[in-house]
Formats: sequence, C-alpha cells, structure tokens
Amino acid sequence: MMLILLIVILMVGGIAAGIAARWNAAACRWLSLLAVTADFAIILTIWIQEGLSMTLTNSWLRDVYIPWIPSFGINFHLALDGLSLLMLVLTFFLGMLAVLISWNEIQYRIGFFHFNLLWVLAGITGVFLTMDLFLFYFFWEVMLIPMYFLIGIWGHENRQYAAYKFFIFTQASGLLMLLAILALYFIHGDQTNTYSFDYFTLLGTTMSPETSRWLMLGFLAAFAVKLPVVPLHTWLPDAHTEAPTAGSLLLAGLLLKTGAYGLIRFVVPLFPAASAAIAPWAMLAGVIGIVYGALQAYGQTDLKRLIAYTSVSHMGFVILGVFAFRELAMQGVVMQMITHGISTGALFILAGALYERIHTRDLEQMGGLWKRAPFMGVIAMIFAMASLGLPGLGNFIAEFLTLIGSWQANHTLTIIATAGLVIATAYSLRIMQKVFLGKASGHALHDLSLREKFILVPLCIVILWLGLFPQPVIDTARPTVANNLHAGNHAALHRAVDKHTVFETALTTQSSRHEQK
Repeated sequence: MMLILLIVILMVGGIAAGIAARWNAAACRWLSLLAVTADFAIILTIWIQEGLSMTLTNSWLRDVYIPWIPSFGINFHLALDGLSLLMLVLTFFLGMLAVLISWNEIQYRIGFFHFNLLWVLAGITGVFLTMDLFLFYFFWEVMLIPMYFLIGIWGHENRQYAAYKFFIFTQASGLLMLLAILALYFIHGDQTNTYSFDYFTLLGTTMSPETSRWLMLGFLAAFAVKLPVVPLHTWLPDAHTEAPTAGSLLLAGLLLKTGAYGLIRFVVPLFPAASAAIAPWAMLAGVIGIVYGALQAYGQTDLKRLIAYTSVSHMGFVILGVFAFRELAMQGVVMQMITHGISTGALFILAGALYERIHTRDLEQMGGLWKRAPFMGVIAMIFAMASLGLPGLGNFIAEFLTLIGSWQANHTLTIIATAGLVIATAYSLRIMQKVFLGKASGHALHDLSLREKFILVPLCIVILWLGLFPQPVIDTARPTVANNLHAGNHAALHRAVDKHTVFETALTTQSSRHEQK
C-alpha cells in the first residue's frame, strides 16, 4: 500500500497546506515541504531495500490492485518497476526543491499556490505508477490543471497567454490519446469479450497494421506534445518564460519526462510493430529537434527562453534513443530524463534567482556578475558545462550512450545529432559570457543565500554522482529497458521477415510467369 500512500500524502498535504495558509503562511510552506519530504523518504527506502539495483528476474517491485469499477473494467492498479522508481526519486527530489525555491518568491495566494504545486506532483506520481489506462488518463489531467493555474496566476507579464497555450496544446493532444485508449479498450473487448483498461491485459492485443498505426499515433500525439517534439514545441518557450521559478522547475524537470516515460512505457510495448515502422521518421524528428532547439537557444536574448530551447534540443535525444531500439540508446534515454531534469532545473533556479535580484531576464543587460556573485558563477558554470555534455557530469553519460546506441541503428542521423553537441557548447558558453563575464553591467546584487545554496549544492552533487557513478541508475532501469526492447525488436524482426517473404513471393511469381512464357 506504499504506492497509494505516495499519492495520498501529496493530495492531503496540498489540501492541508491550502487550509493552513489562512492562519499562517509559514505553516503552509512547512506542511508542503513535509509532505514531499515524506514521499522522498519512502521512495528512497524502497530503492535501498532493493539494493539500488535489480536483475532481469525482478522487474516489478511493488504492485497494488484494487477493483474500482469492475463492470467497466476499471481498477485502481499501481505498479512500480525500475524505471518508475527512478522517475519518482527525481519527482520528489525536485518537488522538495520547488517548495524551497518558492519560500520567498510567492507572496500572495500562498495556500492556493502550494495546493496546486502538490497536486501537480500527485498527478505526476500517478502517471509514473498507474497500470490502468483509464486511471493513467485521469492522472494525466490531474497534473495539467494545477500547472495551468501555476503559470496563469503566479507567472510573469504574459502569463495568461502562456497558460492558455499550454492548456490547449496539452489538452487537445490528451484527447487524442483518450480516443486511442477507448479504441484499444473496445478492440480488445470485441476480441476476448473481456473489457478492461488494464495495461497488462491490453499488451499483445491483436490489431491490423493500419489500426495499430492509428492508435499508436493517438498515444504518440500526447507524448510528443509533452516532450516536446518539433514542430509541436511552440507552447514550451512561452510556458517556461512566463512561469514562476517553481513552475519552470517542474515543467523542465518532470512534466517533459512524462512524455518520455509514455513513449517507453506505452507506445513501444503496446504497439511494437507500428513503432518499428515509424522508427526512421521518429529518429529524424529527434535529430531535427536537437539541431533546431540548439540553434534557437543560441539566438535568444531572454535567459529563460534560452534555457527553454535547450530543453527542446535535449529532448530530441530522447526521441532518437527510444526509436533506435538499442539497449545502449534506451539506457541513454533514461539517463537523459534524469540528468536533464537536474541540470536544466538548476539553470531555471539560477535564472529565477537572478530575476529576483536584477528584475530582468535580458542577456544584453547582464554581464560581469561573477565578481559580485562568485558562488553563483561557479554553480552556473557547473550546470552550463553539464548542459553542453562535459565528461565527468551526468549529461555526458546520457548523450554518449544515446549516440552509441543510435549509431548502431542509423549512422547518418547520429552524425547530424552530434552536431547538436557542438552548438550546445556555443549556447552554454554564451550564457556564461553574457551573464557572468565580460563588461560589468552595474547591477548591485548579493550572492546566493544560505537557502539557495542548500538547494543548488545538492543538485551539483547529484549531477557529479551521475557522471562518475552512473551504474546504480543503469542497473535499476535495465529490466524495463530489456523488456521493452524485446517487444520492439521482436516486432521489427517480424516486419523484416514479412518484407522478405513478400519479396520472395513476388520473385517466385515472376519466375513462374517467365517459365510459362
């Protein structure tokens, strides 16, 4: 029942924090921090109990199955494996930092802010845990609506526009996924006379190639928008730019990862043949995102918008790695999900700290800040180097594994993707040059406070640990990666055999016709 407790603690904590804010703002903040810290302690305990690594014989670690609406095949089914465990560790770690970074930044409607913050985390937790597709869609919506409020109420100047755009893109693509879920539900029910939304029941549902392709595209639409994939990315720079610091941290660190998680958990296992069929085009879309996002990032003058476009570039590696159907690439994707959440989240925290001090995000109005805030400069240097993939930091491991794996699938696209790393060097160094080096801008600012150091130093430690000792993460994710690759490669093999059979049949037919003549 620990899995249910993870969600309940956040939901109850959000309600309690909202009520407590009427009497005491500090109590509201402490309640929020306590709720997320409790979940973080629980998930770490589970990870430690499993020895920080699992074998292929121990793929699923926890499972909760409670009948909910059995007449419609809807059940409260939660399950935890290595991939979801890693994602939950990241969720609660960044969740604690989101509460801490909002401690002084949010000064109005504090209770409602923390209610929405914790319910976003509850929705994300549900997405990473649920094995019932009806419940999955429910949690997908739970994390959408509070994030809309976080951007629309506590954002910057154009917050309403950014919130509407975020909501429309995500809701429209989510409805396509809902239609695909319902179609899969009815197709399986017609075949077996058993109507169920259960993930494990729906695995292996027999469909025609055309039907499988359309249903896969329904799921893919929701996950591609959330990731995001070019050209479905246009909501992301606006949402990141206008969101409060905690909102940007959750968007970059967690919400984008739900799209990547959906590809690994649902698209490839449920529709392996359709996924294999579109793999070359999906890899091409990933490479376009890598290069396009990096070029756009280099051309930005708004610091938060620049960091937002780096997310578009980094998430291109996710698409590239998932559809390469290679174990190394998939392990790189899992590492990318974690390291991107850490490094880009840290950059958004630094951007928020700068905005609190100098009240601008314009790079042209910054410069020479290293002398005034050397500790901030050192932290920014670490995460700028992580963003460009410097060896010794976690992002290097992620991108290196992804590129090695994708090289086995497509040489040309991998070479082009590598060019994105060169451009990443340019925009990362541009951040340091424009903000901390060069001519002094004249802004009077103080260095990081003790609270900000308490937030950013652990992020530095984690990104270094992931770069130097990534094996615990790789071992934890290996069972899920192996299972998904088995499904995808099996489908790709059948597809290749089918093509070969068609070719042989055509050749035999042509030969017999020639003999008759």
